[in-house]
Amino acid sequence: MDFSLDENQKMIAQMVRDFAQKEILPFRNHWDEKQIFPVDVFKKMGELGLMGVLVPEEYGGAGFGYNEYVTAITEISKVCGGIGLSMAAHNSLCTNHILYFGNEDQKRKYVPKLATAEFIGAWGLTEPSTGSDAANMRTTAVRDGDGWVINGSKTFITHGISGDVVVLMTRTGKLGEKNNATAFLIDKGIAGFTAGKKEDKLGMRASETAELIFQDCKIPDSCRLGEVGSGFKQALAILDGGRISIAALGLGIAKGAYEAALKYSKERQQFGKSISDFQAIAFKLADMATKIDAAEMLIFRAAFLKNNHLPVSKESAMAKLYSSEIAVEVANDGVQIHGGYGYIKDFPAEKYYRDAKLCTIGEGTSEIQKVVISREILK
Repeated sequence: MDFSLDENQKMIAQMVRDFAQKEILPFRNHWDEKQIFPVDVFKKMGELGLMGVLVPEEYGGAGFGYNEYVTAITEISKVCGGIGLSMAAHNSLCTNHILYFGNEDQKRKYVPKLATAEFIGAWGLTEPSTGSDAANMRTTAVRDGDGWVINGSKTFITHGISGDVVVLMTRTGKLGEKNNATAFLIDKGIAGFTAGKKEDKLGMRASETAELIFQDCKIPDSCRLGEVGSGFKQALAILDGGRISIAALGLGIAKGAYEAALKYSKERQQFGKSISDFQAIAFKLADMATKIDAAEMLIFRAAFLKNNHLPVSKESAMAKLYSSEIAVEVANDGVQIHGGYGYIKDFPAEKYYRDAKLCTIGEGTSEIQKVVISREILK
């Protein structure tokens, strides 16, 4: 097994590294403090192909696979988790959902614009009272002649305000029954569809999170994605890939926190020597590095399966679970190594610490990942 990066990954890693240093690093603290979603940066990322990494060239994308995608998200997230999160949600959730389950007309209409970031994409599943319990969602789509009428609300939606198109999960059957969900494509600006409040978050503050509100929103049947009742199955398939992207997000945050701590430990002098010379710090760094390598191997195993169209539910859940949990652990240790400086905003350790926690919650909590894993191993 070859663990080295291939030429595509090396090229992408360097390109993303250079871009992040120039276009993200100088502004990340300002975006974080003011909770600014920098749409112009995502337009520039679209020009580089980063908003359509997995999209085939025939639809205007980069045409790469999951190895390159993981590499790109990791490098972005090493600098800013919020930008990495928005990139992941746009690529894995919205764009991929249309690419996998849209008809040819839908793909031709939306995917090229998403791949270049002419459109920013959103994906709406979570509601105020239902997260993983999607069978009991309250947002409904009811038949109305040749179309549908949608009522309800979604919460914690990435790009809920700025998104140009949202893939929306609705309930089209009875509460709690199987096959009761259907996905639709909803354009920004359509009557009856508005954005609610923007959430004021602990971390990932450069990534926009907001409510979606639907009041008698009438759409034609041409907006429907796939068959009626297939929405939840579609969502589960999309989340298999989405969990790889959140795992990569956690990996990037962990790497960023580790590299900042390693650098600081070599520079910080106590008792006449660098604190990295003390076993307590050296062992902490050793644990951080080992966890990061283990997470990376789990992620690239899942990426391999995804690239080869093999079952990946268990492996993507494992990668997401482990990577997100060690991101929190590594970021915590990073703050500890920085000491008092880890608690102030002049150093990056505190931002990695705040950003990391979302990885254990978004796209299925750590507890839900264990449900997925246990079901797979107990089949």
